[in-house]
Amino acid sequence: MDHHHHSGAHHPGADADSADTLAELAELDAEVLHGYLSGAIAWVRSHAADRPRYRIVDLGSGTGTAAVALAQRFPGAEVLAVDLSAEMLARVQAKAADLGLDGRISILQADLDGPWPAIGPADVVWASKSLHHLADPDRALREVYASIRPGGLVAVAEMNSLPRFLPDDIGLGRPGLEARCHAAAAELNAHRLPHLGADWGQLLAQAGFTAIAERTFSIDLDPPLPPATGRYARLVLQRTRAQLDGTLDAEDLATLDALVDGDGPASVLHRHDLAVRGTRTIWAGRRP
Repeated sequence: MDHHHHSGAHHPGADADSADTLAELAELDAEVLHGYLSGAIAWVRSHAADRPRYRIVDLGSGTGTAAVALAQRFPGAEVLAVDLSAEMLARVQAKAADLGLDGRISILQADLDGPWPAIGPADVVWASKSLHHLADPDRALREVYASIRPGGLVAVAEMNSLPRFLPDDIGLGRPGLEARCHAAAAELNAHRLPHLGADWGQLLAQAGFTAIAERTFSIDLDPPLPPATGRYARLVLQRTRAQLDGTLDAEDLATLDALVDGDGPASVLHRHDLAVRGTRTIWAGRRP
């Protein structure tokens, strides 16, 4: 449920938050960072209490990449994918059907800032890049606590920052373009998304969870990388360009325009020096 709203200005990336774009971004994220997702779900499985059968809830499921990974990692488990977007949930259903998991993955459309949906009882709740969008994540974690069976686990996964793709010398003689973009985005998000970067371990403890565990996964992918990496980088940079229009100076915006121009010679789609750098942290807590 990584849904940001753009300003509506007409420039490259102006449709950066359309449903199709967000769905494609979620799919590319999972494809390029499949090693991270596999490792993250394995880590959650290692902390989950042994049960003869699991019921798992994916809060803010997006297109269902994690719901599928959870269903595959917990054989026989029933997985409920919860999201605000009917379009995203339709993709979850289609993906589950394609993989023969439609009997184990179900969907629920819900606004987690509204009346709390009937998600329980659950043995595992997974929330990736979703809780920081809520007006009151503390309330959400209390509701999750009430829905989880004793001994059950909640896992909150968050990006520590946007991934980095570019060599440091990009910037038409002004190196450090990505660093400037990330700093400007962080300043905007401090007001727009005040819960981004929260101490989720502390929030889990305040909601009543115990045995809090935390792990940070480093993402360091070097060339040669699969073609999906260029498409992934382009979408991330398009959203960055849309978000920072009017914030960065004209030179940096022009460089971003060149990087996201699909037909241009400087486009990330044609570069062979892209890398993927970043970190993501997961916090897990158990209901006593």
